[in-house]
Amino acid sequence: MIDSTFAELGVSSSVIEALDKTGISVPFEIQTLVLPDVMAGHDVLAKSKTGSGKTLGFAIPIVERLAENSPTPAAVVLVPTRELAVQVAEDFDAIAHVRGLRVGLAYGGTSVREQGKTAAKAHILIATPGRLEDLAERRLVRLDGVRILVLDEADRMLDMGFQPQVDRIVRRLPRKRQTMFFSATLDGAVGRIASAYTHDARRHEVESLTQTVEDADHRFIPVETHGKVDALVDLLNEDGMGLALVFVRTKRGADRLVHKLKARDIRALAMHGDLSQPARERALERFESGKINVLVATDVAARGLDLDEITHVVNFDPPEDDKGYVHRVGRTARAGRSGTGVTFVTPDQRGDVSRVAARLDLHSEFEEQGMKVSPPRVVFSGSQRGRRSGLRRPARRKF
Repeated sequence: MIDSTFAELGVSSSVIEALDKTGISVPFEIQTLVLPDVMAGHDVLAKSKTGSGKTLGFAIPIVERLAENSPTPAAVVLVPTRELAVQVAEDFDAIAHVRGLRVGLAYGGTSVREQGKTAAKAHILIATPGRLEDLAERRLVRLDGVRILVLDEADRMLDMGFQPQVDRIVRRLPRKRQTMFFSATLDGAVGRIASAYTHDARRHEVESLTQTVEDADHRFIPVETHGKVDALVDLLNEDGMGLALVFVRTKRGADRLVHKLKARDIRALAMHGDLSQPARERALERFESGKINVLVATDVAARGLDLDEITHVVNFDPPEDDKGYVHRVGRTARAGRSGTGVTFVTPDQRGDVSRVAARLDLHSEFEEQGMKVSPPRVVFSGSQRGRRSGLRRPARRKF
């Protein structure tokens, strides 16, 4: 089944031709798994990493199932960030036009009424939860004709506190609809919400943390705190460096680092939540086109970035945990391309970063630079303290 063609999966010739024009001729694994169930109208829960082709996993069947006379909107795709909304819309635009379908966007930072006019006419509406709720409350968009609901990166939406808005949006939708969850995890809160929103859902999983990090090369570089900027400049000046995405913890940190890089003749821009939407879009356009080759971003701002040409991801500030590492490094080594993840490690961060590396089976990569992997911390529950049966997963710590 993994070797199926788009035609064998029931995709129409017009959509196949449109996909071919974008350079896509063979289905990705997640598409092969979910397309038959989605085309048949089943609810679907899909666990898949970013960059695995998941967007087309729901975009293709939505386009195939809707028609020009479908209600507007007939399909709603909820996403956590504006950047991801724009990129999902681009994937839809590449194929929706061949069936006469209109794609709309709704996200914060722009005129509510102007977006409302476009959204109301769209067959497929890609939206962030807060803006869609706003449009619905103002009666600028009606949701009673929605036949298909997709929650893309559902885990991230919950992490960002969007569950109340999503709950209120779902209550506005027809009970009889098709619902799909695409998420990096289907456990915990995501799993509970998925069960509440779906009926007899078909479940598909195609990734694990280890598989994700194996797609890229990994470097852990020991640095002194006062020497991090120098180390970054040296790295960015290495031969073969293409587009580099540099992660920092804070918005102020992003601005400060960009200022220091520009002083060293490095073409860089910041990406964070304090920027206006037009400024964010300009930064992305300049980065994607190669006018600048370094984008310094916070985690939230970079969520959903789907650029195949990123050759290096640099953790200038280390991620909080394993999931954060996978999310960040997953911005490179996409669609079969090579990529490199680089993490700077100061002396006081070595213990925490080494434990992340150990849990992701990156022991040897961490030790290549002469650093030692620390043993994992063990936390016991109160009622089981001192008993081996009380072992739990290491406590989540920030570093």
